[in-house]
Amino acid sequence: MKKLTFFLLALPILVGVFATSTLPDTPEKLGEKLFFDPILSEDSTVSCASCHRPEFAFADTLPFSRGVKGQFGRRNTPGITNMVARPYFFFDGRAATLEHQVMQPIMDTKEMRMTMRIMTDKLQNHPEYKAAFWQVFKHEPDSVHVSRALAAYTRTLETSDTPFDRWMQGNEKAMSASAVRGRAVFMEKGKCFDCHFSPDFTGDEFRNVGLYTGEGQFADAGRHDVTKQPQDLGKFKVPGLRNVAVTAPYMHNGMFRTLEEVIDFYDQPDKFVKGAINRDTLLNKPLNLSTEEKRDLKAFLEALTDDRFVKK
Repeated sequence: MKKLTFFLLALPILVGVFATSTLPDTPEKLGEKLFFDPILSEDSTVSCASCHRPEFAFADTLPFSRGVKGQFGRRNTPGITNMVARPYFFFDGRAATLEHQVMQPIMDTKEMRMTMRIMTDKLQNHPEYKAAFWQVFKHEPDSVHVSRALAAYTRTLETSDTPFDRWMQGNEKAMSASAVRGRAVFMEKGKCFDCHFSPDFTGDEFRNVGLYTGEGQFADAGRHDVTKQPQDLGKFKVPGLRNVAVTAPYMHNGMFRTLEEVIDFYDQPDKFVKGAINRDTLLNKPLNLSTEEKRDLKAFLEALTDDRFVKK
């Protein structure tokens, strides 16, 4: 009887030790668990991964993602790989840190529709999360530590295992001959490198590529919504191009379904959008790319896909 009594008294302690050992034990692991858990949305139906789908380089396949109650977001969901070196986030650059960025979709009324109070209450009343936050941060769940965890996980999504990277490291067979020719088009005649430079193929600048007319699907003023400066009308953050081949549809409004359509647009933008306001002077004249040059350029962009996203 004494042995049984001792075992029953010790059982909660033993269970607690076992449970603690299976909890996320780093900010990155806790952030990953939160990223895939719909608990961060108002009605527990939408998670970060609902819109940032891992198999598509953490982008979506819809022009506009669906949030709580089926509401559509305002802009296309971008991929979130290779965010470590970025100085701005969102198409309009309104967030200066990942910690700031990760909380905005959670609080957006068209996305996850959460409030700080409800989110904190849900996590504090969830035994596993309460224990995990104490284990990782030595602090109870709150918005500050949720943002730290999600940002830490996002920073793990760096990618560099691509045919292009292997080619740059001296493996001449890593890219096809078409992709090698496409790189030359990218660097020179296509003028892509003027905006998409740096190791992640973004200059982290804001450019107007001619998708702003002030009307209809082209009424989004982009960076101007943040700065209120006339020169920023229609400007959007230049996205990185790593994994671009798997993140369709493209542009902030998701208007292009394929890379071919994107290339055709940049080749002759006036054929797609009439009356563009404040368009970058780089696009004042058609590029006049040949069919072969377009095909080669697409091959190069596909060579920027990390191995983890290549369909087997």
